[in-house]
Amino acid sequence: MSNVETEPSEVRCAASVTEERGDGIPHVDVLPARDVPLGGPRAMTVRRTLPQRDRTLIGAWCFADHYGPDSVAETGGMQVPPHPHTGLQTVSWLFSGEIEHRDSLGSHAFVRPGELNLMTGGYGISHSEVSTPSTTVLHGAQLWVALPEEHRHAERDFQHYAPEPVRLAGAEVRVFLGSLAGDTAPVRTFTPLLGAELLLDPRATVTLAVDTGFEHGVLVDDGSVRLGETLVRRAELGYVGPGYDTLTLTNESDDTTRLLLLGGTPFEEEIVMWWNFIGRSHEDIVQAREEWASASERFGVVEGYAGERLPAPALPNATIRPRRNPPRR
Repeated sequence: MSNVETEPSEVRCAASVTEERGDGIPHVDVLPARDVPLGGPRAMTVRRTLPQRDRTLIGAWCFADHYGPDSVAETGGMQVPPHPHTGLQTVSWLFSGEIEHRDSLGSHAFVRPGELNLMTGGYGISHSEVSTPSTTVLHGAQLWVALPEEHRHAERDFQHYAPEPVRLAGAEVRVFLGSLAGDTAPVRTFTPLLGAELLLDPRATVTLAVDTGFEHGVLVDDGSVRLGETLVRRAELGYVGPGYDTLTLTNESDDTTRLLLLGGTPFEEEIVMWWNFIGRSHEDIVQAREEWASASERFGVVEGYAGERLPAPALPNATIRPRRNPPRR
């Protein structure tokens, strides 16, 4: 999915727990979502929780859009022409609908509910994303992962994976990146990561063993979840820093609740994010934009898409500054 928010209006954390505690209950920051229209009178609107002014990344996760359920008859569905990426991996995960993916590596694939599409756009790649004619309701998440300095010019790559569900007492888990609940996804990443979908049964409490070196985010898709003692509502992202070996999730409702659990080791590098590019300096972004505008071989060609490429927006009249997370308390 292309990012149209080139000059984002960022918001601060809505609820933050910052006092020191010694009872093992995690400190939780609740990051609210902001609505971002993807353009056009019938276009999709996504709910964005990363990046924000007070939190740029969770692990290497640097971008989180949550959308739907949207009626394609009303929104027109997803119609994203070929567009470029640098310095990141894109993670596509659906709850309903179907999206056709084409990229300049030559990949032609579909993403369906419960299946992962992971594309690496290190030095440069381009791709298109179009919801299929059979899709009536589109609902899912689009996530980005920042590549570390030593791998940010990695070669183009595409991986598809359909994890089997793992049944726990009170929950069903699908692990699409990393390891959780005794399952490990065979998907290559460049930093330690966790990505999983959880369905919590009505009135269920689940305690998950997690890596103490990871920070974690709980993105609620449907319903609300109590993370430790903090309530995280639909479309919000609950953040927990490193240092905890378990996370306890409680569904206090009479309906099933769905969420994405994201995690990773803290990403200590500064990054520059603009449009669909991640670099380390303003000059990185300027060069990538110029090469996309000139149809450079850097991004290749998406074969099979009937239409024009997405033009790059104008650069802001200011130097794009690097950003990183605030110092950990």
